[in-house]
Amino acid sequence: MPELPEVEALAGFLTEHLLGRTVERVLPAAVSVLKTYDPPLSLLEGRTVTAVRRHGKFLDLATDDGPHLVFHLARAGWLRWRESLPETPPAPGKGPLALRVRLAGGEGFDLTEAGTRKRLAVYCVREPSEVPGIARLGPDPLAPGFTLEAFTGLLRGERRQIKGVLRDQSVIAGIGNAYSDEILHAARMSPFKLAATLTDAEAAGLHEALETTLREAVERSRGHAAAELKGEKKTGLRVHGRTGEPCPVCGDTIREVSFSDSSLQYCPTCQTGGKPLADRRLSRLLK
Repeated sequence: MPELPEVEALAGFLTEHLLGRTVERVLPAAVSVLKTYDPPLSLLEGRTVTAVRRHGKFLDLATDDGPHLVFHLARAGWLRWRESLPETPPAPGKGPLALRVRLAGGEGFDLTEAGTRKRLAVYCVREPSEVPGIARLGPDPLAPGFTLEAFTGLLRGERRQIKGVLRDQSVIAGIGNAYSDEILHAARMSPFKLAATLTDAEAAGLHEALETTLREAVERSRGHAAAELKGEKKTGLRVHGRTGEPCPVCGDTIREVSFSDSSLQYCPTCQTGGKPLADRRLSRLLK
């Protein structure tokens, strides 16, 4: 799933390629992708793109005196820039194509989604705040106001595990499964630690790890074409998706905890005092 650093890089890429350009056609190719009907997508056509913004993991294309095209790529979605798009509308329900945006001049992009679980979401709205997922977003961790004091305030009274708190978009916007693993590894903290039990020193260390990890990832991603961002993300991850590999810090074997639809990775030596965390799925398989 694209997370804050990749979506930030996509926003930069689209700013470079879309700003000042005229939208010629907006063509949905999957019935499930469009989550709004008023205003209609056709209202975007003939308008100029005036800004591209990121809200958490959402991308927002603003047009002159017109609606916003907002989309969330979900787990398996992606944006594919094309130098030349066909003038004929795409056949609905064929392949991974979900939505096509064609600019005057023939350039544009496709939103695609792999797999059968279709979660990619597109909204045409008058204001981004009309999108429920944006309306409920917590503070952005790259914003100037995301201070240590603000961060500790978010954790106060949280009885959930810190991994879940970091991933909760209503608490902090933009962090998903991969970067929460990376942040906790950098902070040398167990993903199962209860957020409310963090000491002042632990909270400060986590805040620093969060900002450093995200800012470094943004810098690595900046300037890359959309097609390169997935590969760039994978090469920059130290623990997430690297089960069985040596930890780049201490050399211990990176372990995994599996859930019904996701998994987390961590280093026992760096994060849990050398003790492996319980993996209920693995335990069931061994019975």
